[in-house]
Amino acid sequence: MKAEILTIGDEILIGQITNTNSVWIAQQLNQIGIKVVHMASVADDKEEIIAAFNQAKTRADYVFITGGLGPTKDDITKKTFAEFFNTELVMDEEVLNDVSSFFLKRDKIVSEINKNQALVPSGCTVIRNPNGTAPGMWFKKDNTVFISMPGVPYEMKAMITDCILPKIKKENNLPVIYHKTVLTQGIGESALAEMIEDWENNLSLKNIKLAYLPQPGIVRLRLSSSGNDANELASRVEAEIEKLVPIIKKFIYGYELYGEETPKLESIIADILTKKNKSLALAESCTGGFIASLFTALPGVSAVFRGALVPYHNDLKKELLNVADEILVNNGAVSRACVEAMAKNVRLKFNSDYGLAISGIAGPSGGTPEKPVGLVWIAVADKEKCLALKFMFGDNRQRNILMTSHTALNLLRKFILKEETIVS
Repeated sequence: MKAEILTIGDEILIGQITNTNSVWIAQQLNQIGIKVVHMASVADDKEEIIAAFNQAKTRADYVFITGGLGPTKDDITKKTFAEFFNTELVMDEEVLNDVSSFFLKRDKIVSEINKNQALVPSGCTVIRNPNGTAPGMWFKKDNTVFISMPGVPYEMKAMITDCILPKIKKENNLPVIYHKTVLTQGIGESALAEMIEDWENNLSLKNIKLAYLPQPGIVRLRLSSSGNDANELASRVEAEIEKLVPIIKKFIYGYELYGEETPKLESIIADILTKKNKSLALAESCTGGFIASLFTALPGVSAVFRGALVPYHNDLKKELLNVADEILVNNGAVSRACVEAMAKNVRLKFNSDYGLAISGIAGPSGGTPEKPVGLVWIAVADKEKCLALKFMFGDNRQRNILMTSHTALNLLRKFILKEETIVS
């Protein structure tokens, strides 16, 4: 079973809003065994929409459409739907009652424009919308089902969860698609591919597909398999992951089940600190407080996160963290000696169990032949020892900040867990 997802609206195409609806819909479809083969955004233009509909029905069993169902003149999806299916708009009394009730509950008058929300193409199956005024529509043409939904995310999600998916599952004998993702940090995509080449070559024999999902400092390996028995698929994928772990164990920091939120390094660390009843303080120079912002976004993190300093200027490294003059003069701010002092002293200053410190040259300028752009030192300290490692991350400033943050977090995770696989 194949699906296509179309998003209608100029606001998507000009970059005014981010299209999160398509991603969510794709996840829901994948979980019930429907393969998404195409996604597209379409302008608020009748000819463009009809052309997209005609193309979609040649490659998909289901076409999911969001947007363009509002009451204003720029929302043309319903009228275009009626033309595409060679029918006319008619007033649906049930939808009109829904619209009237929606406004009356809010002590608002139902205008004539709002009443037009109850106009639907004759012959469609109406999907009622208890969370808004725009109903959904279900049509079938040439063996392809077209499902139109409002673009407001919470209205669309309720429609899909409560009405559309149950209807699809009832009408079809769908296969199972199982995904599990291995989360790695500290190795690039090409190096990782080379390391696991022999293991990857055998996956096709087990009906398992592998996808590489890289981002700065992190590579996610998604294993996917399809069939009719969910338990058998899970066992098959898990068996291959067991073979993978010994090969790349030192780079793995977690796992993700499809449809669930990807575990974040800062959340993993916060959980570890909570279980150990330990605390953390940060001293961030080149990352400028970015790591602190990741932690403070977590609910309840104050139980383990003591605070952070951003001693960007060398004077503040001296004044706030007691980094000695001779270190800054002889070694420089971007050095082992400096980050070790920062990590040790921020831990003491905040009375925390662990201190994490970072100093580097994020770029695009400021480098020297001895210390080029992208050079970063990271140190982690507890009351017993301090570990500092050097990294080179390239010359893109924003990428360097992300790479440094992910690397620092994973180094901290390994340090807390006393893993022996800490490498630079």
